[in-house]
Amino acid sequence: MSIAPVIVWFREDFRLSDNAALSAAARDGAPILCITILEPEPRQGAAHDWWRDGAIRALEAALQEKGGRLHVLRGKAEDIVPALAKACKAASVHWNRRYDPAGRAIDTTIKTQLKSTGTEAHSFPGALLHEPWTIRTQADKPFQVFTPFWRAARKYGDPRPSLPAPDTLTFAPLPKTDQFHCLNQDEFGLLPVAPDWATGFRETWKPGEKAAHEHLSLFVEDTLRGYSEERDYPAAEACSRLSPYLRFGHVTPAQLWHAAMQADAPAQNRDKFLAELGWREFAWSILFEQANVATRSLRPEFDALPWRTDPKGLKAWQSGRTGYPLVDAGMRELWHTGWTHNRVRMVVASFLVKHLLLDWREGERWFADTLVDHDPASNPMNWQWNAGTGVDAAPFFRIMNPVLQSEKFDADGEYIRRWVPELHRVPAGMIHAPWAADQETLKGCGVVLGRNYPHPIIEHKLARERALSVWKTFRGA
Repeated sequence: MSIAPVIVWFREDFRLSDNAALSAAARDGAPILCITILEPEPRQGAAHDWWRDGAIRALEAALQEKGGRLHVLRGKAEDIVPALAKACKAASVHWNRRYDPAGRAIDTTIKTQLKSTGTEAHSFPGALLHEPWTIRTQADKPFQVFTPFWRAARKYGDPRPSLPAPDTLTFAPLPKTDQFHCLNQDEFGLLPVAPDWATGFRETWKPGEKAAHEHLSLFVEDTLRGYSEERDYPAAEACSRLSPYLRFGHVTPAQLWHAAMQADAPAQNRDKFLAELGWREFAWSILFEQANVATRSLRPEFDALPWRTDPKGLKAWQSGRTGYPLVDAGMRELWHTGWTHNRVRMVVASFLVKHLLLDWREGERWFADTLVDHDPASNPMNWQWNAGTGVDAAPFFRIMNPVLQSEKFDADGEYIRRWVPELHRVPAGMIHAPWAADQETLKGCGVVLGRNYPHPIIEHKLARERALSVWKTFRGA
């Protein structure tokens, strides 16, 4: 008598270790049908698609080493999963939970459909340190300020221990029917073709669980030791750079937590890194409660703020042609690698919202399309923090000066020269504000403003005064 298979549905959890859904299926001893589904909704960005292609290929290779394969299907999950469960007479379907509103709605629908046909559905935690409904105020409300949220989360206790990868797996085949077409790698349709803009991505990243843990080991053995002091300096490469691996579930926050706690590093550096995980948790707790965090201001009164419309300014910002070297370096790094430094993200976000007075949603959409680590909770949360429109946000009147930020965090211009090669011969004393330098001296460095590097698209003092004027008028109204 054949044993009914268990379907394990991989989503944003492309890993074998610390995968509760996979481990539970393996413990049952039944043959496992491993699937992932390229769903039409919710729509993802181009950089996300590039990484997802690599994530699928890496997981497929890992499963092949275990004697199985990953079946890649395309379509609506609410159509595919119940039909597949019926076709293979599955005993159950396992998945790790997702917490975005669209994903939760789809999962709820599928659970209802499976239940109606007698198929069990089991969901498991894994994408967060703690489930978003567990960290609450004494009044059983979601926190609106990070510090008390994180204090409560730390009191809640350490996350669960990480699970090892199953030693052995038994696999089930995809039912032999025309109803289900398993895509080969040429059919994913996730990679750019014409033009192929992903050269820098391939030079910078290698998706997959193995690469994630190699990266994590280097971080806890070296970079973590100076994390809190050095992470604000973009040329130092002192960030963890683990965010895309976390985003696609190659590594879990619990694994990061335990690795950091076991590291030989000063407590303040470890705690600062863990607090960054905490901010991600806080963002997900907000998204769990408020579905429209990417489209509506968390402080609703800010939806009436009179944002400007400036297609040329937006394009200059997107392409790294604002005339402010630190801003341009960050935006070019983003385009080339799909990632940019955290401090620089704050500077470029402030510039778009405060200097250009463009709606934070324009920036959120651009980052959603271009970041390999785009997270539907953290990205809009961070944009609203910079715009002053969110919970626990920096006030709108706090306007970052991109020149001062450049002088403080990239004093010798190393980061700028890396990403703005037009300025590679400009000395440190001139590189942060080339328009203020002696133009003959600048010309001797190969730079002619307006020809091979732009004039600033707006003067900082004017931009600051305009933003504050709009703020005061808005507050008065």
